[in-house]
Amino acid sequence: MRWPKPRRTSDRPVDDTAPEIADAEVGEPDRDEQPTAPGRRRRESRALAYTLLPVLALLLASAAGYLKWQQESVREAQVAGAESLRAATDGAIALLSYKPETVQKDLDAARSRLTGTFLNAYTSLTHDVVIPGAQQKQIAAVASVPAAATVQASASHAVVLLFINQSLTIGQDVPTNSASSVQVGLDKIDGRWLISKFDPV
Repeated sequence: MRWPKPRRTSDRPVDDTAPEIADAEVGEPDRDEQPTAPGRRRRESRALAYTLLPVLALLLASAAGYLKWQQESVREAQVAGAESLRAATDGAIALLSYKPETVQKDLDAARSRLTGTFLNAYTSLTHDVVIPGAQQKQIAAVASVPAAATVQASASHAVVLLFINQSLTIGQDVPTNSASSVQVGLDKIDGRWLISKFDPV
């Protein structure tokens, strides 16, 4: 009978230094790598907030002010356009309409719708030519504005394009009709839109 051979243990020496190395590697973290303290982070957050909030508030206020100004400008332009368009239309009809028996009164009343150099030119033309001719030849004129459009408009000045029809009757003759387009300039003076230019185009 053969007895089993006893097992041989390893001849290599036991490494007793491993735990020491492991213990040496596990130590306190370097102070330079430590996270920022909570108190310091809070102070930095507050400082950042105090810096950014006023800037954001200023930007928001500026944006709101600009939008309000823009809306008011658009609204003023729309109101000016509507008012000047009506003034140009009514003014053109008044300037070009009269009867022989009331021509002096009709055209003098129309002068109240004018301003500037155009007022002076219109006054000279009507007094020197139109009124005497209408009275002598029994001329009657009737004007209408079938179409009109605003070219530009601001709070104090506007330009309007008018399409004008005029019917002219001399004595007992058959009326003659004419059509024209006129660019009208208007200025707002003392709350009223007055015609300052009246140029055929």
